[in-house]
Amino acid sequence: MGLVVLLLVVVAGLGYLTYRTEQRMRAVERQAAAASAQAEASSTVARQAMERAVSSEIAARTAAEGRQAAEAQTAEAVQQKDVAVQEASTAREAATRAQEEAAAIRKKAEAEVNRLQQALGQIAETRRTALGLVMNLGGDHLKFEFDKADLRSEDKELLARIAGILMTSHDYTISVNGHTDDVGSAEYNQKLSERRAQAVRNYLVQAGLSPDILSVEGHGKSLPLVKGTSDAARAKNRRVELGLVNTQIRYLPR
Repeated sequence: MGLVVLLLVVVAGLGYLTYRTEQRMRAVERQAAAASAQAEASSTVARQAMERAVSSEIAARTAAEGRQAAEAQTAEAVQQKDVAVQEASTAREAATRAQEEAAAIRKKAEAEVNRLQQALGQIAETRRTALGLVMNLGGDHLKFEFDKADLRSEDKELLARIAGILMTSHDYTISVNGHTDDVGSAEYNQKLSERRAQAVRNYLVQAGLSPDILSVEGHGKSLPLVKGTSDAARAKNRRVELGLVNTQIRYLPR
């Protein structure tokens, strides 16, 4: 009987121990499951934190690159502005120099016209007009005889003096224009005016002027100096005129 009781006690004890062991095992399992869940949650939080850190790093790097690009653009804009300012300053200086040079050229040209006017004025009446200089040769200078294209000795002397003055000037051209009176046909007078202009042109070349600056044109009876059919009017219309670029010197026979 006592043995049975002892066995029962042992069995009961073993059952209690088994129960307690199972209880502890379940508790351990629960703790392990909780720990696993917590670890998984911590891993998720860590992963999310890592993702946020990576995103923050990317955002920071992007922002830094944006700042660098903005700074580079700003520096380039400042440089372009400086270049534009320098170019504008250079352009203003060039414009100022060009204006000064143009003014100097105009002043020099004006002085040259004044010099020619004074020099030619020693030979005959010379005045300024809107067309330039007009040289009025009085008396019988360059007065062609009727139906003639020959230069007289006094005309050659005058042309030589004028050529001497013009040879001291530069950058100009001379047009030699022949004219006739109203007697005869237009065709005949056209050829006669050309011969008269050519005679003057040839003597100016002989006197020292370059043939490259001389041109010849005949106008026949189309451009009379004075109107009328009197001997005096016709004598004045038988003439040659010399035209200078920006200046016109007229030989007006009387």
